[in-house]
Amino acid sequence: MKVLIVDDEAPARQRLRRLVDELDDCEIVAEAADGIQAIELTQAHDPDVLLMDIRMPGIDGVETARHLATLEKPPAVIFTTAYDEYAIDAFDAQAVGYLMKPVRLERLARAMRHASRLTRAQLSALSGEDEDTAERRTHICARTAGRLELIPVADIYYFQADQKYTTVRHQDGEVLIDESLKNLEYEFAPDFVRIHRGTLVAVAHLQSIERDADGKQFVVFRDSDDRLAVSRRHAAALKRRLRGS
Repeated sequence: MKVLIVDDEAPARQRLRRLVDELDDCEIVAEAADGIQAIELTQAHDPDVLLMDIRMPGIDGVETARHLATLEKPPAVIFTTAYDEYAIDAFDAQAVGYLMKPVRLERLARAMRHASRLTRAQLSALSGEDEDTAERRTHICARTAGRLELIPVADIYYFQADQKYTTVRHQDGEVLIDESLKNLEYEFAPDFVRIHRGTLVAVAHLQSIERDADGKQFVVFRDSDDRLAVSRRHAAALKRRLRGS
């Protein structure tokens, strides 16, 4: 079983390394100090299990797990934590991957045997959110110039299908991501609305719907000069969303 250790504290990583080394059939493939490194190393090494701290700088363990869940073959996640006992109480120890610090060898061995993907309800309890928002990321992860870049969802104007990829237009520019518009719409439906077969726009950034001389409709953004066409099929739903925003 290939293991990736994720913790922003070096002593905690060292302790986990020593413990994992004592387990049969477990191989540590890499260590990460934050969520971004965890995502990069998961893509590079394809681990079976992540031993991951919950509270880390940048994106925390729960947010990192949301990003990993979008992978075609996401790894199992076992959280390690010295906090959030109230959330841990909401889980069944045999069904959820979590370990309280300091981690003990016998508990680690048991957790590794029962390692499984987090469900929406489990993510919900850890993050204090309801199940409808439990898998919704706060950032989009994109690879630019050989590194991973985090784009806050709140800064995104729209997603637009671009052949096999999706363009993400945001406050500081645009990037390409390898995620389908259908999955993005499902995840971010409360905040984004489809205006065309290939376009999702952020309701919070919309200013109005206008018509050109030919009667074609397009959206105007509050803080972007981009103007995007609205299809007849999606015009009514868009207007309802704007009235309710």
